[in-house]
Amino acid sequence: MTSPPVPPLPPVTVIGEAVADAFLGATAPDGSTPLTVHAGGGPANTAVALSRLGTPTRFAGRLSKGPLGTLLRERLASAGVDLGPSVTSARPATLALARIDENGGASYDFYAEATADWQWTPAELTAALAAEPPSACVHTGSLALALPPGAAAIEAALEHARHTATVCVDPNVRPTLADVERLRSRLPHWCALADIVRVSADDVELLMPGTGPDEAADRLLAAGAGLAVVTLGGDGALARTRDLDVRVSAPAVDVVDTIGAGDAFTAGLLHRLAADGLLGGRLDGLTAPALRGATEFAAAVAARTCAVAGAQPPYAAEMEHSG
Repeated sequence: MTSPPVPPLPPVTVIGEAVADAFLGATAPDGSTPLTVHAGGGPANTAVALSRLGTPTRFAGRLSKGPLGTLLRERLASAGVDLGPSVTSARPATLALARIDENGGASYDFYAEATADWQWTPAELTAALAAEPPSACVHTGSLALALPPGAAAIEAALEHARHTATVCVDPNVRPTLADVERLRSRLPHWCALADIVRVSADDVELLMPGTGPDEAADRLLAAGAGLAVVTLGGDGALARTRDLDVRVSAPAVDVVDTIGAGDAFTAGLLHRLAADGLLGGRLDGLTAPALRGATEFAAAVAARTCAVAGAQPPYAAEMEHSG
């Protein structure tokens, strides 16, 4: 007797930027410095990770017609991401110039003035979220939720999306480009819109200076988030609702770099919640074992991403024995 077919996971829509990451290499004796360009951008990284893990994923981005836009589009498409909700723009792609430090961390300079990613209109987003079947979750954050003029349109789209979908927000603060004071002022509103808010330890330091991880999670919940997740790099993560409190350690890996690790964590969390049938509303039915399983799986996805160069999240087959 054959087993009944496993129903597909519900789709997740990711709204946000796709950025070309240009990495500075070692300076040559003649004074030249090589550049290696990869497709990146926090939301795009999350979309790629979700799709590689097996979650049907739609990406709502504004992608340039130029060569960098082609690079970004090809990376998403090769991962199986549905680009139907994306918009093609005549504006240039956003470029991030990055250097990796001795600990595998990256520092960035952004070239983002008047680029394609930030020009969302309400009509474009309405069309992007109209795909069938309806998305069980809408995820956004990073620069797209921080920069005008499109940020206000995305916030309005989340207001509408939450009637039928779980909403997830990852602020992913970039202080060299976004106005941190403005982000602090908007954070309570994002929490009121979101069922899930993930912040890194770096985000906490910028958005809630002097606040520890536990207090930060409590403040996110008090502002309206249903689930607050604080990722702590090599120290793991904590995930908290008003009734549940889970802490997990980070799997031990040899870190090559940390690019895309937080984006991969968010993808792992959403993938496992989708697999458990918990997306599509206000996380009704979330239990402590389900939350622990999702958070441990997310940490494992992030760890595997740190073990390779660049934002290269793992495929489902690599995660079969994780979480």
